[in-house]
Formats: sequence, C-alpha cells, structure tokens
Amino acid sequence: MTTPVRYLIVDDEEPGRINLRLALADYAGWQSVGECDGTAAARASMARHDVDVLFLDVQMPGETGLVLARELSRLREPPLIIFVTAYSAHAVDAFEVHALDYLLKPLDDARLAQAVERAATMLRQRQREAYGAALRDYAEAEAGAEAEAGTAVTKNAGGNAAAYLKRIGVRSVGRIEQVIVDEILWMEAAGNYVELHLPGRTVLHRITLNRLEALLDPARFLRVHRGAIVRRDQIASLSTGGEGSHRLALRCGAVVSVSGSYLAALKAALQA
Repeated sequence: MTTPVRYLIVDDEEPGRINLRLALADYAGWQSVGECDGTAAARASMARHDVDVLFLDVQMPGETGLVLARELSRLREPPLIIFVTAYSAHAVDAFEVHALDYLLKPLDDARLAQAVERAATMLRQRQREAYGAALRDYAEAEAGAEAEAGTAVTKNAGGNAAAYLKRIGVRSVGRIEQVIVDEILWMEAAGNYVELHLPGRTVLHRITLNRLEALLDPARFLRVHRGAIVRRDQIASLSTGGEGSHRLALRCGAVVSVSGSYLAALKAALQA
C-alpha cells in the first residue's frame, strides 16, 4: 500500500482554503491533516501531525507565511512548501531561483497539477534534505528584506555583496541541485530558461536572464549581450568581425557575441 502524502493548508482566507481543499480532493493518495488560518495554528497542527507538504499563504495579517518558512528552513528535512501568493515579480523570482514551488492566486488547475507532481516525485526520491538546503538558501536571501509580498529576494540599499546570490537551486525530474554561482563561467538566455555554463557541463535553469542578472553581484558578472552574461575573470580578449560585430573570447574557450550597447562596459573591464 502506498503511503499517503499528508498535507496542511495555511491561509487566513476561508475561500482560499476551501478552493485548494476541493482542488486537492482530485488527487488520490493525498491526505489532508488540517487547515489553518495563520502561522500559530500551523505550528500547533504540525506538532500534532506529520506533514509532508505545506501549502503556505505568503500574505497573511500578523505573522506572514515567510516567517514560518524561515523557521522551517532550519530543519534538516522540512516539509515541502508550496507557497501560495498573489502575483509579485520579486516573490516569483525568489521562488524560481531557489527551485521552490508556488501557486498564484486565483488558483490555476494546471499549475497545481504541476506542483503536486513535483512534490510527489521529490518525496518518492527522498529529496527532503536537498529541498531543505534550497529552502535555507531562500530564507537567507530573503532575511534582510521586508517580510511582505514582493520583497522575497532583494539587494539591500547599500549594495552589500552579502545580499547577492550565492547558490542557485536547479530542479530536474524531482531533484534539486545546488549550483555555486561563483563556479558559473557564463550564462546564456534560452527563452524562459538560462543555460548555466559550468566547467565540463551545462545546466538548464527556469528563469529569465533579466531576472537572474538582478540577483548577481555586478563586481563578479558582466552583461555583454541581451542574451549573455559572463564572469568577469573569464574575460580574455575582444575581436571585431564583419559589419562591426564583436565577439568575446573567454578563458574557458567559449566565444560570446557582444552587443553594441554593452561594448563600452566590456572595454572598461578589459582595461581594468
């Protein structure tokens, strides 16, 4: 007999809890252990029940869901959290860069099905420890920002390097790999994905290059094309091709096209 996936819904709004409960009723093997209207009730429920998956509303009065998420991130194997939020570009950036799942309000059935399948696969593959590492990275990145919608991952006002991204959680078929940002040689846009070029391999991560650039330390990385960012210590030489085109050779052997709008900054980096 398959062990059921035990889940808890935490949302201060009753209609939200009802909608999610009814939607999850379609999934065989998923078993509710309760519904809570805030973080205090959620803590009490988790003390009484084993919880595999937590559907956690981000914006709640009093203590937000992010406070509880940071607390759970300290556990070695926390429950998998599927964040529930009204749309916020910053919040979505944060969840995606750390490979955390989220649902946008109003609920989308297809997106819920994807989140449910991802969670079930991670549980089958015993990935809660790897997930815990991703959640801790998220909590650390978010800790300096206001705990409200839209401020999950930000750089502080002084541009402190400690606030920039250190690791990226890359998800693939129910697994999460922690990619060290300083090991990335260069990055290339691929639609809504970014190819992370590492020594000897390439990893595909679901985030746009513009979103990722905002989280990187500009002292370490430089945009050279609308479709490419390079690590500064990989910059080797610049060459000019036909019709005024420019190409950048990297120390790792890659050659990257350079856009005219980024040329001045690149030349300054070469002269530094």
